Amino acid sequence: MKIGYFCNSTNWEGKKYTQVLNEIRDIATYCDKNKWDSIWFSEHHFSHEGMEVCPNPLMLSSDIAARTKNIRIGQAATIITFWNPIRVAEDIALLDNLSEGRVEAGLGRGIYGREALNMNPDADMKDQNKNFRLFEETISILKKAWTQKFFNHHGEFYTYPAPNFQWQHDMSPPNKDFMNIKTNILEKISIVPRPLQKPHPPLWQVVDSPRSIEWAAKNEMNTIMWIPTVESLKKRFEIYKNARSEKEKRNVKMGEGICLVRDMFVADSMEEAREKAGEQMVNYMRWVCHWRGLGTHMNPGEDLPKTKNKLDLLSYDFLHKRNMLFGTVDYVISKIEELKKELNLQYLQVWSNFPGVKHEDCMKSIKMFTEKIMPHFKSKSNKTIQRAS
Repeated sequence: MKIGYFCNSTNWEGKKYTQVLNEIRDIATYCDKNKWDSIWFSEHHFSHEGMEVCPNPLMLSSDIAARTKNIRIGQAATIITFWNPIRVAEDIALLDNLSEGRVEAGLGRGIYGREALNMNPDADMKDQNKNFRLFEETISILKKAWTQKFFNHHGEFYTYPAPNFQWQHDMSPPNKDFMNIKTNILEKISIVPRPLQKPHPPLWQVVDSPRSIEWAAKNEMNTIMWIPTVESLKKRFEIYKNARSEKEKRNVKMGEGICLVRDMFVADSMEEAREKAGEQMVNYMRWVCHWRGLGTHMNPGEDLPKTKNKLDLLSYDFLHKRNMLFGTVDYVISKIEELKKELNLQYLQVWSNFPGVKHEDCMKSIKMFTEKIMPHFKSKSNKTIQRAS
């Protein structure tokens, strides 16, 4: 099993931003030295409240790439509907070269209207179909830019190169590969650099709805899922497996191409885990579920009691039994074993730096996970590989 750290940057306490960065670096360098497979950064904007405070996961990834040697560096996700496609293609390619080929390119559509409307009105979450078309077109441009020496694109939102631009320069010899020799009109463009990994870094899409899961599978993109219960995840995993099997004309194994994010806090006792990070995790879920409601946390066919407010049922006890890896070493191991048994889970991301959790408590949780839980699953993976060989 591959294990990554989901480093969602938060600042509920209003610390100096330099302190936030140093704590992220502390987590990243520890994970790198202790053989975690990956670390992932998210993109959010305008969060003066402090729930999500990294506006540029690619820039943060670059900083971490310079401080680490082996750990793969992902984005969960770069919200590409907010970016100029050429710019994001160049930046991911540059990061891949800076990190010597360690990039996992996680791409998302966005979830918050406050962000979308102010970053790119075409990405407005109220028009899901338009947002999806924008996402799909941007993916198409990224793949062209990364895999073709010269490319062009004519779509609903973007046209490259800009029409009717004449290119003539004494140090750029005329070439039919990218221009009309007779008119000097530029017909194709090229990005520099192209990614170090070929044909490009592994692509991941943050998904939840059946439509997004199926689209990702049919477009040969890996997926990142987060909140649902094991029972609800089974259906999602099956949708992905079936769609990718159909696309690739082979029997894709359950769990292949999927990474699951789980909220994790390891402590010496169940009570300590709840005391040090329980309310902080619930507060974060109150932020998320303000928009999502509790539906994503429900088991198939489950009916929740009606309440006056949509989040009245949200509590530590409600969340813990559904999707939290909070507790002792033995408890967390048992819950990951369940994920492996029920879903054939191949890739797990966990995080402990919830808004308001003390950094020293976060690091203790990460270290306990590293020293007492990871070996349980890494050793099993190695044995499986040895038997297969």
